[in-house]
Amino acid sequence: MSVIIIISITSIISGITTGVIVTNSYKNSTGLTYNEILNDNYLNEFLEVYSSIIDNYYEDVDKEEMLDNAMDAMLEYLGDNYTTHLDSGETAELEKKLSGKYRGIGIAILQTEIVTVYKNTPAETAGLQVGDIIKSVNGKEFTIESGSQDIADLITNSKNDTIQICVLRGEEELSFEVKVETINTVDAEYKMLENNIGYIKMTIFSKTLSEQVTNALNDMEKEGMQKLIIDLRDNTGGYLESAEETANIFLKKGELIYSLENKDATVKYYDETDGYKNYPIVVLINENSASASEILAAALKDSYGATLVGAKSFGKGKVQQTYNLSDGSMAKYTSAKWLRPNGECIDGIGITPDYNVIKSVTQDANGNIINNEDNQLLKAIEVISAL
Repeated sequence: MSVIIIISITSIISGITTGVIVTNSYKNSTGLTYNEILNDNYLNEFLEVYSSIIDNYYEDVDKEEMLDNAMDAMLEYLGDNYTTHLDSGETAELEKKLSGKYRGIGIAILQTEIVTVYKNTPAETAGLQVGDIIKSVNGKEFTIESGSQDIADLITNSKNDTIQICVLRGEEELSFEVKVETINTVDAEYKMLENNIGYIKMTIFSKTLSEQVTNALNDMEKEGMQKLIIDLRDNTGGYLESAEETANIFLKKGELIYSLENKDATVKYYDETDGYKNYPIVVLINENSASASEILAAALKDSYGATLVGAKSFGKGKVQQTYNLSDGSMAKYTSAKWLRPNGECIDGIGITPDYNVIKSVTQDANGNIINNEDNQLLKAIEVISAL
């Protein structure tokens, strides 16, 4: 059992599906006891009807499907957009997305072309390069029509610890033996900008994000970083523990990160670590920055003094309790609100940046993009340069 904050808005559900998941340590109530359940007249009536249907209905009944529908109806009754029932496939996909790990070799591919070779991965060790065109994997040939997913599935599902990849590099055909390992997803991309400004983009609050952020900051600090831009745009959430651990990297011990408010009490969560940072920080947010990313943005704004640039965030301030079922599915329902350090609940409101900048794209008369300059990032650089 755990607690989750999930975005559930139809227009962007395909992009915002993670929210915030936390563990039992954040739950104050243990639920009904068995004696209370046994003495619950309403539940006993439900069980009597269930038993009667199983015994007497004139056709065979799929008990699993009937109970799934009963659960859906129970959750739907609550009338809450964030309360729902995830089937086993949706549950597995969510947990996989947030694990921060995957089985692979450390490349990103578009159709059959390698577009990224990640650092310190088997692909880099083996000698694969950006621009290589994958011709075959373990003897299975691929064409541009095959698509990247077929290649990824073959690599991920390989039962062997190594695979043979044949690539086309220019006009030369090369073959590589590459290890298949469990490796971390890259959820924190970073680089140094001019004038000793560091830049880090956090894409999701996975289990490994805070570790990745720590490593990124160490690298950039060694290169002389004096100021930092944190990009949370289009980051739709993840584990609350990850957001809290990431905030701990920056805040001083004793600073408030967020609060959880349920029907019985409000519990405050403070930084309890000794480490902190003291350089200027600008945080980039937009309309798809949601849940865990809003928690971090609010903590850095209210308790660190960071400056926010971009567009108003999504506004997801409710917490959901989750319950994993034996069939692999998951039930989730709203159980609390989270509050930013200044005491505000941003649910349905969002976080307004200090500098509101709408991302602009220049198009020609035919609608073709002719200038896609990142004016939000440019504004962030302008703001942090003056700090």
